[in-house]
Amino acid sequence: MGNSPDVSLIFSYFPHLTDAQKQQFELLGELYVEWNSKINVISRKDMEHFYLHHVLHSLGIAKVVQFGSETKILDIGTGGGFPGIPLAILFPGASFHLVDSIGKKITVVKDVVKTLKLQNVEAQQTRAEELNRKYHFVVSRAVTQMANFYPWVKGKFRKEDVDPEFQNGIFYLKGGDVDEELEEMNLTYISYHLEDYFKEAFFETKKVIYLPYEGKR
Repeated sequence: MGNSPDVSLIFSYFPHLTDAQKQQFELLGELYVEWNSKINVISRKDMEHFYLHHVLHSLGIAKVVQFGSETKILDIGTGGGFPGIPLAILFPGASFHLVDSIGKKITVVKDVVKTLKLQNVEAQQTRAEELNRKYHFVVSRAVTQMANFYPWVKGKFRKEDVDPEFQNGIFYLKGGDVDEELEEMNLTYISYHLEDYFKEAFFETKKVIYLPYEGKR
């Protein structure tokens, strides 16, 4: 597959990108095509929908919250770098820590970060529960059930809030029905339906779930 995926989708939904950001988003597709030919970072059949299924999906979080400068964000189970890398391009003032337990995926992330010259990203092979640092927000693309995920982030949040609208917490990209799962855990949350922001059929069942972290009260 010689063709690079088409980045114009990103530009249509995010029209105020700088030239530098546009170049980074363009290069993103080329880099993942190249890496995918060596390691199966993204499923092969998914590669033709790279910007829709991976980049724009990741940027769904940016339709809900704007990460200001000085914000510290942890991406748990980042895989090939999602949602962390697209968000880091969009919010160059925020700091992103991308972690995954699978070494070859972090190798890809590190290479992409270096090639794109992203100064605001650190990638690390580790398990979330082994991290000692604290963050304002945690982001993730549905790596597991919330009952498994929530204990990983216990004690990972800073006390002081940085965002005027959102207290420190989790932004979780998930498809399908999550209400039962979250209500069983007795967690406060807000669902944002991505079909309200993006017109493609892919987003009809996709949501951003925001959970303010309540462990610090």
